[in-house]
Amino acid sequence: MKHTEIVVQGARTHNLKDINVTIPRDKLVVITGLSGSGKSSLAFDTIYAEGQRRYVESLSAYARQFLGQADKPDVDAIEGLSPAISIDQKTTSRNPRSTVGTVTEIYDYLRLLYARIGKPICPEHGIEITSQTVQQMVDRLMTYAERTKMQILAPLVEGRKGTHVKLLEDLKKEGYVRVRVNKELRDIDDNIELDKNKSHTIEAVIDRIVIKEGIETRLSDSIESALRLADGRIIVDVIGEEEIIFSEHHACPMCGFSIGELEPRMFSFNSPFGACPSCDGLGSKLEVDLDLVIPNNELTLREGAVAPWKPISSQYYPQMLQSVCAHYDIDMDVPVKSIPKTKLNKILKGSGKEELLFRFESDAGDVREKMIQFEGVLRNIERRYHESSSDYTREQMEKYMTEQPCQTCEGHRLKKEALAVKVATKHISEVTDLSIVQLQNFFNDLTLSPHDAQIAKLILREIEERLLFLVNVGLDYLTLSRTAGTLSGGEAQRIRLATQIGSRLTGVLYILDEPSIGLHQRDNDRLIQTLKNMRDIGNTLIVVEHDEDTMMAADHLIDIGPGAGVHGGQIVAQGTPQEVMANDASLTGRYLSGKEFIEVPSTRREPDGRLLTLTGAAANNLKDVDVEFPLGQFIAVTGVSGSGKSTLINEILYKALVQKVSRAKVRPGKFSNLTGTEQLEKVIDIDQSPIGRTPRSNPATYTGVFDDIREVYTQTNEAKLRGYKKGRFSFNVKGGRCEACKGDGIIKIEMHFLPDVYVPCEVCDGKRYNRETLEVKYKGKNIADVLNMTVEEGLKFFENHPKISRKIQTIVDVGLGYIKLGQPATTLSGGEAQRVKLASELHRRSNGKSFYILDEPTTGLHAHDIARLLEVLHRLVDGGNTVLVIEHNLDVIKTADHVIDLGPEGGARGGTIVAVGTPEQICEVDASSTGKYLAPVLARDKERTKK
Repeated sequence: MKHTEIVVQGARTHNLKDINVTIPRDKLVVITGLSGSGKSSLAFDTIYAEGQRRYVESLSAYARQFLGQADKPDVDAIEGLSPAISIDQKTTSRNPRSTVGTVTEIYDYLRLLYARIGKPICPEHGIEITSQTVQQMVDRLMTYAERTKMQILAPLVEGRKGTHVKLLEDLKKEGYVRVRVNKELRDIDDNIELDKNKSHTIEAVIDRIVIKEGIETRLSDSIESALRLADGRIIVDVIGEEEIIFSEHHACPMCGFSIGELEPRMFSFNSPFGACPSCDGLGSKLEVDLDLVIPNNELTLREGAVAPWKPISSQYYPQMLQSVCAHYDIDMDVPVKSIPKTKLNKILKGSGKEELLFRFESDAGDVREKMIQFEGVLRNIERRYHESSSDYTREQMEKYMTEQPCQTCEGHRLKKEALAVKVATKHISEVTDLSIVQLQNFFNDLTLSPHDAQIAKLILREIEERLLFLVNVGLDYLTLSRTAGTLSGGEAQRIRLATQIGSRLTGVLYILDEPSIGLHQRDNDRLIQTLKNMRDIGNTLIVVEHDEDTMMAADHLIDIGPGAGVHGGQIVAQGTPQEVMANDASLTGRYLSGKEFIEVPSTRREPDGRLLTLTGAAANNLKDVDVEFPLGQFIAVTGVSGSGKSTLINEILYKALVQKVSRAKVRPGKFSNLTGTEQLEKVIDIDQSPIGRTPRSNPATYTGVFDDIREVYTQTNEAKLRGYKKGRFSFNVKGGRCEACKGDGIIKIEMHFLPDVYVPCEVCDGKRYNRETLEVKYKGKNIADVLNMTVEEGLKFFENHPKISRKIQTIVDVGLGYIKLGQPATTLSGGEAQRVKLASELHRRSNGKSFYILDEPTTGLHAHDIARLLEVLHRLVDGGNTVLVIEHNLDVIKTADHVIDLGPEGGARGGTIVAVGTPEQICEVDASSTGKYLAPVLARDKERTKK
């Protein structure tokens, strides 16, 4: 019997409330709901986890031992499951060797293409490297017209100094009559005297031939003689025409540059056969950066201008510097910028072979002197970095180094032999540096010989199909050489989606996590069509999504709620989008139908004249743009995917601001000037990186409220009687914590060949503290009970403590009332981590001179969560601060005071400012893709607001 439905019964994973749900198969199913309502618990932790577990159980016992034991999700039964494939955002590879090309497997096909039809070209002489047989050489020469005169030469010396007397004598003994010396024919019996200090080229004349019928045998014999004498190379001097050079080796006949047999591994930067030996195939190396070594050239040498040699702990290097300055008469009390370049170079690059006196006085007053060759500050940092076995020393040296393109391969990652192989004038790295759209054009315009076309036919079909899949998921601006670690979560997910489409599987259950993240509305239609195509070939798609267009395109919509955390975990509504819209109990339905919506502000904040002006921004694809950022406003930076938003804001503006405002040691992308920074005191980037790398970090510790909570416990009578101080209630220090698990609450059991297993600590039962500490109670609850409370419960519990309740209230304000105060940082999503950071900023006293940057803060948020987030962001702006968001969400863009729209396209066709102004002004610019999609939303919601 064919199952037409996936039936889930009694799902209780995380906050799910024993729910039953029926999901139609071979349909596009969207699961939506508030952030934290239980969407991922149902889709990933229940349905996908069970599908994966059943697949693993179907394998042999031998195979299962390598995969580990998958836990059964807390569910009574699931029927109608297919093999499940999860495409989420968390599994982006951070390996610098992983690129868009390798992840999509397009690079594997490119390697095969180059190995099969690539033409090796000598990098020095630009001629094709081929190995030819004697017969091929004869056939080529016989194509000349009859009576064509030519002479066969054997090249013996090429551009070498010397008299070469012995060579000439040996040729004479072997019976040769003529030689060509420096392009001049000479009789070998002549007294040939060569200047030993000059370079010479000598070729033996093997034969003189006139092309005519029947000359083939003589020609063949002469060529063989020349090849023997000249180690496989000959020159044919065709009288009145250009010379021809032949080689029977796979080498350049001019210079001998040779290439082995072409095979795919030769083009792999992850293989020793192809990787550049200098950078090991990474394309970049850590190099000492002069701007980090001398970050402030206004300082003098005595004031510590040379940052790594500041007199902090050791006096060794400062005294070395004094000795160098004494030797070269360099003034240590003038700003570094005033020191002549030749003298400064002695400090930076060393004394060479010249020795100088190094005088060192120890703390005890002992003086030692010795003559040394000074290596220079730059070489010293490099040497200590490479030679030190101490992680601390290497970390310290890394502060003064930056990733620079490898000089040997110029960032191409491959050996010069691999880069010498061309297809249509481009080597493989030049092809991977093209955007996906340019790559499509390259292959469309590719003209091949019938022989090569036959070989490449299947390879090209695979490449072109995969390129089309990337275009269809809105990634046409990416290059194949882009490293996977630089991709956003949404981009990485859509790449894996494109790879899955390429596999052409059917009958599969695909589970996706917000594939529309980071996608402009313009590209959303193509993504939805791609999902429908996957459905139409016989797959079931379960998509966790908040995007309105995706929800409306669903065959079946499931709304989980009604609230988040403990208030969620129930099926509020399900059915077609229209059925959900008609259900008043569904918050999602009310937003889809327009009964609830995010209002357009009746007035927008007027600029107060304060400006931040950035000029000449030219990193990545930015085309020397100038941008003004009005301070004290809510700014939205918009544009299609790949238009340059992240480069402009994260790589240039943010880094330039922290460099100027916070004196941070960072290197911004290329720009000319930034003015107006004196009006700011703080620059805060609230990104989606974790709030901590270990389970010890949690919302209570990150926001600082845990310090205040511990203070409350020290004021209890029990704590005072026992003499407990604040440290007693910390799980990070000895005293109050459980020493069996060191305050972790869990114990790691190493399984060697299997993944490590974490089990609750048996001594403290997972509570983190020892028995004595847990005996101290406030309002009947101990410190472990407080960490286990949700934020909302904590707010009620500490309502009489204004300092604590104010901090906890900010976590509620950003929509995180459902998370636990002590929830490990490692279990928070990127969106949740970002909002915890936002909450910790909200409770700080602000002077209105802060600049906040948020990159796609609506990731993972329901329309209702976005409404709360906007309230918080506008609260920051009302305090005189500036909030800048990089955003695609039209609900956010429509509430901005000022919009900066980049484009018009992604990649090389982007990088310019298309429009600036209020949302209304953006809508009037025809070239703005954002304006085109924003206009109907603005008009609709303004109409709704009036009603």
